[in-house]
Amino acid sequence: FRLRSTLQHLSFPLKLIVGILQAENLPAMDMGGTSDPYVKVYMLPDKKKKFETKVQRKNLCPVFNETFIFKIPYQELGGQTLVLQVFDFDRFGKHDVIGQISIPMNSVDLAQPLHEWRDLVGGEKEELGDICISLRYVPTAGKLTINIMEAKHLKAMDYPFVKVVLQHQGKRLKKKKTTVKQNTLNPYFNESFSFEIPFGQIQALLITVYDYDKLGSNDAIGKVWIGFGASGVGLRHWSDMLANPRRPVAQWHALCPEEEVDEALKKPIR
Repeated sequence: FRLRSTLQHLSFPLKLIVGILQAENLPAMDMGGTSDPYVKVYMLPDKKKKFETKVQRKNLCPVFNETFIFKIPYQELGGQTLVLQVFDFDRFGKHDVIGQISIPMNSVDLAQPLHEWRDLVGGEKEELGDICISLRYVPTAGKLTINIMEAKHLKAMDYPFVKVVLQHQGKRLKKKKTTVKQNTLNPYFNESFSFEIPFGQIQALLITVYDYDKLGSNDAIGKVWIGFGASGVGLRHWSDMLANPRRPVAQWHALCPEEEVDEALKKPIR
C-alpha cells in the first residue's frame, strides 16, 4: 500500500507546499472489508501545526487532492521531518494507523517540485504526549496530595487542562481540575490537590488531559491510570508513593488513548 504526494518550497512568499494526492491498495481495517482513510500531515520535531485531509468513506484507493502549507524558511527545513500518517476513521473508537511515511527534509532536493509515490510503512501508535505528576500520601492523616506539574509534547491543541479523578470500585469519589493554559503544547501547571481519604478507598487515580472548548464539549487528549490495578509505570509510581510515606514522589507518564484506559479499568483486578 502506498501514497502519492507532492512537495514544493517557495521563497516568495515563504512556504512549503505539501500535496496529498491519492493512496492505493490500502488494507481493509473494518469488518465490512473496507476502510475510511484520511491523512494527517505534520512536521517533526515541532508538531504544533497539524493538518488533516477529509475522510474518504469506504475506499481502499482514495483520491484526496488536498494541499497544505507550512511557513518554514528554507534554512530551517534541514533539521525537520515531514510525516504523512494514514488513519482509518472510526466514529466510535480509536482511529487506527494504517501506515505512515517519514520524509527527512535534508534527504530531498527542493530545488524543483517533487512528485512521487512512496510505500507506507506499518503505523506506530500516535504519540499523545507526557505528563509529570507528583504523589504524596500521609497514612496517619489519610491525606493524598497530587501535584500536576507539567506536560510535554501534547498532540496539537489550543487550551490544555488536566482533570484528576479518584475512583473506587468504578465510582467517582472526588474530582478536581487545573486551570486552562493557552496556546501551548508544553504547559506548566504546578497545581496541587489534596484529598482526605482512607487508604482502603483509593483504588484508581485517573489523570486526563483535555483540550478546552468554549463552545462544544472538551476533547480528551489522553489519560493516565495510577493505582493497584494499573500496569507498568502507573503501578510502579503508586508502589513508590506507598513505600515513601510523607514524601512527594514525582514521575513522568506517557498519555494513553482514553478508550484504552477505560477498557483496562473494566477488567477485574487480579
